[in-house]
Amino acid sequence: MPTAARIDVLLSVLNATDVGPLDSVADKLRQVQEELRGLDQPALADRAGEAVAALQRGDLAEFKRARAFLQSKIGHLR
Repeated sequence: MPTAARIDVLLSVLNATDVGPLDSVADKLRQVQEELRGLDQPALADRAGEAVAALQRGDLAEFKRARAFLQSKIGHLR
């Protein structure tokens, strides 16, 4: 899949983290993390991991910050 299409998928997955059970949201973030590693973006992948950790410890404010950061930075990868 071309990089632009992969980025669009990542953004769609991140947008889908607004709803669903916590396990599902965490799984989506892990999917984003793996895709970012595949795109050779280790710093962003680490940030996705931090978002998962924030979600698991119930730090909703940090989770939202991390998700917004990822959406912004991934959007600039195009």
